[in-house]
Formats: sequence, C-alpha cells, structure tokens
Amino acid sequence: MSEFREEVLEGARMRPKFVLEIPVPADEAIHGIREGLDTPGLRESTMAAGQFAEFLVDRSERKIWSPRLEVRIEDAPAGASLHGRFAPRPDVWTGFMFVYFLAWFAVVFGATLGYVEQLSDEKAWGYWAVPIGLLIVAGIHAASYVGQRLAEDQMRELRGRLDSVLSRQFGSVIASDAEGPQGG
Repeated sequence: MSEFREEVLEGARMRPKFVLEIPVPADEAIHGIREGLDTPGLRESTMAAGQFAEFLVDRSERKIWSPRLEVRIEDAPAGASLHGRFAPRPDVWTGFMFVYFLAWFAVVFGATLGYVEQLSDEKAWGYWAVPIGLLIVAGIHAASYVGQRLAEDQMRELRGRLDSVLSRQFGSVIASDAEGPQGG
C-alpha cells in the first residue's frame, strides 16, 4: 500500500492540530484504525466511535496539563484524511474557556462602561477593566503554551501511538514530526 503524506502540522495554537492523508477510503481507514486500537496495550487508553478515535495518556501518568489526541477520519480525493488535534481534558478545557469568556466580557463591558461614563462627564473608572481583562487573556494564552511545553513528552507519546497504529495497519508514515507534535 501507499504511504501516508503529512499535509499540515500547525504550531503556536491553543490546541495544536495536524492532517494526514491515508491512501485508502475512509470506511476502510476507520475499520483499520479500530482494529489497530483493539490491542492489549492500547485498549485501556483509547476510545473509538463512528469516525472518531481518542488517544489518552495512561491514567497513572495524567496531570492537569495532560493532553489527549482526538482523531477524525473524513473522505478525501485520494482516500481519507485523518485530522488530529491535541487538546486538554474536557473539564480543563471547559474551565479554561469559561475564564477566557469572562476575561473578554470584562474587556467589552469595561470599555462600554468607561465610554458611557466618559459621555456622562463622570469619572471613567470602567476603563480599568480593559487592561485587566487583556492581562487575563494574555495569561490564559501563556498558560496554554506552558501546558503544551510541560506535556510535550506526552504529546509525542500519543502521536507515537497513532503513528504505530497507522504503520501497522496501512504502512509507514513518510513525514515525521521532526519539530515535535506541535510543529514548532
């Protein structure tokens, strides 16, 4: 069988992602991946349903910054496309996005309140929420990158598991992550 070709590996993102082309139809790729996941070493740390699969860090090694690798298979002109995305656990991501939303809300609310106060010839203290909210947003982005650096080995391990399954089921992967799972 033909080998894989890696299309995209994006870095500097809150949730790094990549795309691989698999030279077989999507249904065959999904079936092959499910077969590859049904091995004793992977059964406890993977899940698959429909066109999706998820690779998890072993329970004994999980930390708050531990990633998971979400994989989605889609039809493509030359076979199937595998879309992979590294993300935090759902509870961590929900909390992360809640704080992110609140910070942006503070920026917009503060700017609006400050403007209204300024128009009313009052002291525009509402503007103070803008830099505070922006500092929180910057802190959230910094925390994301720190978490990715702390989890870099775990991201490599999850990507290695995926590559192992793909190699075993369909052949070897041509493009490897010379720069790591984040692309930079």
